[in-house]
Amino acid sequence: MVSYKELGLVNTREMFEKAMAGKYAIPAFNFNNMEQMQAIIQACVETASPVILQVSSGARKYANQTILRYMAQGAVEYAKELGRNIPICLHLDHGDTFELCKSCIDMGFSSVMIDGSHLPYDENVALTRKVVEYAHQFDVTVEGELGVLAGIEDEVSAEHHTYTEPDQVVDFVTKTGVDSLAISIGTSHGANKFRPEQCTRNAEGVLVPPPLRFDILEEIEKRIPGFPIVLHGSSSVPQKYVDIINKYGGAVKDAIGIPEDQLRKAAESAVCKINIDSDGRLAMTAAVREILWTKPAEFDPRKYLGPAREWLKELYKHKCEKVLGSAGKA
Repeated sequence: MVSYKELGLVNTREMFEKAMAGKYAIPAFNFNNMEQMQAIIQACVETASPVILQVSSGARKYANQTILRYMAQGAVEYAKELGRNIPICLHLDHGDTFELCKSCIDMGFSSVMIDGSHLPYDENVALTRKVVEYAHQFDVTVEGELGVLAGIEDEVSAEHHTYTEPDQVVDFVTKTGVDSLAISIGTSHGANKFRPEQCTRNAEGVLVPPPLRFDILEEIEKRIPGFPIVLHGSSSVPQKYVDIINKYGGAVKDAIGIPEDQLRKAAESAVCKINIDSDGRLAMTAAVREILWTKPAEFDPRKYLGPAREWLKELYKHKCEKVLGSAGKA
């Protein structure tokens, strides 16, 4: 058993209290390798933002859970070396079994998500409660989920949205004891969040996706006032990255994300954690493709992963400063 406190990490409880009081959201950025971790920490140190380092089950298999634990510990020390001891949480994203959540808790994670949203309601409640009972013994916070997000990202996949039912949230939160709740109000996983036929076109001919269901969010806030809410699938899919990828041999088609002004509006509500993964993948891929296309003789990974890290850092600084409102809150 490794305590996250020994690694210098924090759980999400105080993070979320401050975020709701300050009307901003904590960035939850996924990482799989060293360059992504460095970019996240650099961006959050430079903007003085707290951060949640997210690890999916796929990332855990890819990078190895022991290495990820030491990377998170290294992130804490790296932030100090860069000049700011920012709050850093290590969070399991979309854990789907009790055994996976337990393993992460035992390995030093300070927060876990148990996603039973695909299960019948009573089974979701029972599974979530079981994880909460184990996690709270070690002061690890737990995120649950009600409603299903469409889309594909990592090992999470669903064809259709199921919006969160406000009538269920009080019962779910009461019975499970979760510390935060991920809801479905129109965000979705992956870079292809909406089909073109679901969108309208503005005066410039740009596709505009349907708005998020803020009416559902407002109703949930009424039912569980002051309770931390989480949005998954919240990448905005910047078209500049999509265009660069496609210019240099890629084939990212019909990629439409969540408008940043809608995310900013959400961050001013009870939504205090916003997950962003696809935008980072696009930024890094765009940098790597551009360099390898324009410099075909290049074979030193540092020469394309280094710039990719820089592009990612600038993207995440923008998210902290202009979208989530977390800059200056560390």
